[in-house]
Amino acid sequence: MATKIRLQRFGKKGKPFFHVVVADSRAPRDGKFIERLGSYNPNTNPATIEINFEKTLAWVNSGAEPTDTARAILSYKGVLYKKHLEGGVKKGALTQEQADEKFAAWLDAKAGKISGKSESLATSKADARKAALAAEAKKKEDKAAAIAAKNAPVVEEEATEEAPAVEAEATEEAPAAEATKEEGAE
Repeated sequence: MATKIRLQRFGKKGKPFFHVVVADSRAPRDGKFIERLGSYNPNTNPATIEINFEKTLAWVNSGAEPTDTARAILSYKGVLYKKHLEGGVKKGALTQEQADEKFAAWLDAKAGKISGKSESLATSKADARKAALAAEAKKKEDKAAAIAAKNAPVVEEEATEEAPAVEAEATEEAPAAEATKEEGAE
C-alpha cells in the first residue's frame, strides 16, 4: 500500500488548522487515515507546528511519501535532515556522534532564527503601539488647541472692543493736553 504524509484540513472558513497524518494515497483528503503525526496552525505568526518527531522519522524511513506542503513542514522541523544524516551514517560517511553533533548544531541555529523572528515581531508590534499612542496624543493636543482657539477669540473680541474705546479716550485727551502745553508756551 502506498502511504502519504499529508495535511488533513480542519477549522472554519478563512481560519484553517491542519493535522499532519499518514494516509493511504487513495483515501480522500479529510477521510480515513492510518496515524496522526502532529498538527500545523498557519494562523499564528510564526506558524505553530507540533510533530511527533520519532513517529514521523519512522514513517519517512519506511517509505511514506510526503506531499509538497508536508515536505516543507518536515524539512522545517528537521525530520528530512535527520533522515539525510542517518543515510550518511549507513553509508559510512559519518559516525553516529558526528551526525548527532551536526543535527544538534542545526537545531540550535533553527531555534535562534525562530526566537529572533519572534523578538523582531514583538518589538515591531511595540514600536507600532508607541507610534499609535504618540499620534493619538498629538491629535488630542491639536484638538485641545483648536477648542482653546475657538473659545479664546470670543474673549479677545470683547477685549478688543473695549480697547478701541479706551484708545479713543486716550487720543482725545492727548490733543487736549498738547493744546494746553502750546497755550502755556505762547
